[in-house]
Amino acid sequence: MKNMKLVDIVNLDNYIVGDSPDEDEEGTFELPDTIPLLPLRGTVAFPGTVMPLAIGRQSSIKLVEDCPPQAVLGLVAQKSADIESPTGQDIYRIGTAASVLKVIKMPQGTINLIAHGVCRFKILEIVGKEPYLRARVEALPIRSRMTKKMRALVLNARHAAERVFALSPNLPEEASVLLENVQDPSSLADFIAATLNLSVSEKQQILEQTNVTKRLENINRKLADQLEVLELSNKIHGQVRESIDKSQREYFLQEELKAIQAELGQTDRHTEELDQLEERILATKMSKKAQAEALRELDRMSRLPVASPEYGVIRSYLDWMCELPWSISTEDKLDIQRAERVLNKDHYGLEKVKKRIIEFLAVRKLNPKGKSPILCFVGPPGVGKTSLGKSIARAMGRNFIRISLGGIRDEADIRGHRRTYIGALPGRILQELRKTGSRNPVFMLDELDKIGQDFHGDPASALLEVLDPQQNDTFTDHYLDQPFDLSDIMFIGTANYTEPIPEPLLDRMETIELPGYTQGEKLKIATKYLVPRQIKENGLKKNQINIKPEAIDAMIDKYTREAGVRNLERTIAAVCRSVATRIAKGTSRKATIGASNLAKILGPREYEPELAMRTSTPGVATGLAYTPEGGEILFVESAQTPGKGELNLTGQIGEVMKESAQAAWSIIKADADKLGLDEKLFSDFDYHVHVPAGAVPKDGPSAGCAIYTSLLSLLQGRPIKPDVAMTGEITLKGLVLPVGGLKEKIIGAKRAGIKTVILPSRNRKDIKDLPKEATQGIDFVFVNKVTSLVKMVFKN
Repeated sequence: MKNMKLVDIVNLDNYIVGDSPDEDEEGTFELPDTIPLLPLRGTVAFPGTVMPLAIGRQSSIKLVEDCPPQAVLGLVAQKSADIESPTGQDIYRIGTAASVLKVIKMPQGTINLIAHGVCRFKILEIVGKEPYLRARVEALPIRSRMTKKMRALVLNARHAAERVFALSPNLPEEASVLLENVQDPSSLADFIAATLNLSVSEKQQILEQTNVTKRLENINRKLADQLEVLELSNKIHGQVRESIDKSQREYFLQEELKAIQAELGQTDRHTEELDQLEERILATKMSKKAQAEALRELDRMSRLPVASPEYGVIRSYLDWMCELPWSISTEDKLDIQRAERVLNKDHYGLEKVKKRIIEFLAVRKLNPKGKSPILCFVGPPGVGKTSLGKSIARAMGRNFIRISLGGIRDEADIRGHRRTYIGALPGRILQELRKTGSRNPVFMLDELDKIGQDFHGDPASALLEVLDPQQNDTFTDHYLDQPFDLSDIMFIGTANYTEPIPEPLLDRMETIELPGYTQGEKLKIATKYLVPRQIKENGLKKNQINIKPEAIDAMIDKYTREAGVRNLERTIAAVCRSVATRIAKGTSRKATIGASNLAKILGPREYEPELAMRTSTPGVATGLAYTPEGGEILFVESAQTPGKGELNLTGQIGEVMKESAQAAWSIIKADADKLGLDEKLFSDFDYHVHVPAGAVPKDGPSAGCAIYTSLLSLLQGRPIKPDVAMTGEITLKGLVLPVGGLKEKIIGAKRAGIKTVILPSRNRKDIKDLPKEATQGIDFVFVNKVTSLVKMVFKN
């Protein structure tokens, strides 16, 4: 709540101005040497005024509570209304001294203060800051001498102010009466300044002018400017009213013309438009309820003039109703053998995913009226989630729609806006259905894990009705306000990982995981799909470039360590562009690209083998992590410094990972005797655990084994084998618990050159689902307790 606010200065019921008893009353008022200061936000107080003020800031409430009845305080304007706790530098030096007339305490804890402005003052020195500002001040005398020029300025100001009051719709009639009763030139100038629509700085400039003649000259200029604006506004208002009267007259004439044309058996263009809309409504074969609503809106539109804004709103609504595919469907091609050929042609590997899609098509063939399950493809970027959706649509002979939900924060993007809003539109679901022209497409909802949420609503909750087979046959868009059947649509979602997806939304979908590709699979995908596509897109012919398999292997290993193949395709495109440039210049007719040519085209290798280098010293262990981009290896580094046995954790480690580190440290201290560790290690030294890269946030319990091994390696002074990686959650009793994301982690370990992977025993069953190429050349060791790690990870 703002500290205080002067009520609308235009509302003269609450703003009273009167003459001072004497011409120089401001100069003769006995002002105390030191007074408390009450900062005003967004307004300026003038002498001779009675002002209601709302007090809400604690310092200001304290000031009012400390003031005795009829106390004098200083009303000063803030230079900026945004400052919550103003200091002496944040207020103007000239203000208005006011006496407190009445204090009213409100139920909300605020105070209403009624103060009477008495005279101008100048701040000489700030003498107190707490609990509120206090200042040493002096009254400013008013220089006023009645001359012919003064009389002329007063007369001109009075006449101009009367005209402004007459043209201002918000001013009460009492304003003119008050204007007539103010005779003193200084009070007249202050009264007019208070009623004019001026900025704080402009009003402050008038307040600081003690010469009444100059003050009236300034007031007359402001009145002339405001009078010009008001007269122009009044003129425009009159023109608009004339235009409205003309439109009404035209409407009645048009209605008479319609009646005459009906008697003569003629129709105008407007009538033809209405007849065509009625024919379109009947031809769409929408539901009976929707059709009745559309005909009702058409009847309303027929009674409105074409120039009416509501006419255009209804016309847009009826266009949307008529353009939606209420009854238009494509016929499914449920040939299972053909579908298998399409999936095998478009995608390499992914046998489990293809098997599930074929099962779905088989069930659809046997039960065409059954509810379609909602599939959700989960996997790192570049593994083919979106292209799988396109292949499914091609195999079934359906249209394909894709919308990206990444960054959507407004529920209206799904459900649409209500027609009461200007520029309202249906949601993305109905917009895309209108574009595709059929009511049963394959509809891909991309990036489900990146949906946002703010004060506009929760889009994920709006998707619950869309993706529920038991509810989506009566999906109601806010714009359409009529149920539309979405049950024939095959919805497919995609996500990099499932954790950010709300549980109710995830519960409505069947999750199918797409793990990353092995090096051999990437080689075959590049040879079969990526290289031919990039040769074509870069304007080359097949006989102009030959990229050898060894070159693709080098790109995979040295330039693009990723779970998918997106960066690999970019790298292949860079090679093709290089060859295309040489051919376009005429310096070469064709090129053969081997592994030795890549450094010249792509630069030095981006990924160097670092396992042996990083783990060659005690205190460094290799863990396995799952990220939205796939599995990766994670180095855990420990260091020892003189201290008191404290454990420090860095590297943007999350709360769960910090708890794993504390558990590992407690286990080591508890088993110090069994591990042969000196007790002085825990009392004379501090230990620092760091997980590079420090700029990347990390969290999760699966790093427990790696942290334990890193600390034990440091304490025993024994380096860890460079080709060993581990994952697993640990308990305070030393048990190793199973973890998730195992497929991606193993593929990431394989990609990094790991030879031995240590896993929790309860993850043994998950190894069976891994492709043989991912597990080939890797020894898997399963452990139940962390004490078993000691025998397996250290060099002899």
